[in-house]
Amino acid sequence: MRVKITLQCTETGDRNYITTKNKRNDPERLELKKYSPRLKRYTIHRETK
Repeated sequence: MRVKITLQCTETGDRNYITTKNKRNDPERLELKKYSPRLKRYTIHRETK
């Protein structure tokens, strides 16, 4: 039931992280605060297809 997803930075558009999520527990798109190496600070990263 776990699927691989990529996380894209909302400010730069870079796809920095790959992670997994359980579709049954989290049916909507994930949003996490992760480190953006280009900006050198933490930003919100959203799930992309």
